[in-house]
Amino acid sequence: MTTATATTSTAATTRSRRRTILWGFQILIAAFLLIASAMPKFAGQKDAVETFAKIGAGQWFRYVTGAVEAAGAIGLVVPRLAGLAATGLVGLMIGAAITQVVWLVPGWAAFPLALGVVFALIARDRRAETRDLLRGLRR
Repeated sequence: MTTATATTSTAATTRSRRRTILWGFQILIAAFLLIASAMPKFAGQKDAVETFAKIGAGQWFRYVTGAVEAAGAIGLVVPRLAGLAATGLVGLMIGAAITQVVWLVPGWAAFPLALGVVFALIARDRRAETRDLLRGLRR
């Protein structure tokens, strides 16, 4: 085996390991988004209702936010949609951080920002799939 072949093999193994770890994060975050974030909004959990009342956008916005979170969670675990879902969730997390700072508890803005960074990493890693998906939609 040549040095170039060994280097290529090592790079492929590292890339494969990184993708496996990233899929694990995607599944965990998707479960969190669906179970701990979207479902309480749909169910009208007291905290969710009070939070959206403080924001002042109306309870309809609670349902919209829950739907975006649920769609993003599902998209994160569908290989072809993962990059696009992560890209959309970056936007959602920026909005959540701004909402925390302006209307709620500024210290909690760090959590959606951290999730946004993870979503950005996922979107970057899945950019080839996103590009292929968008090319297919243009046809």
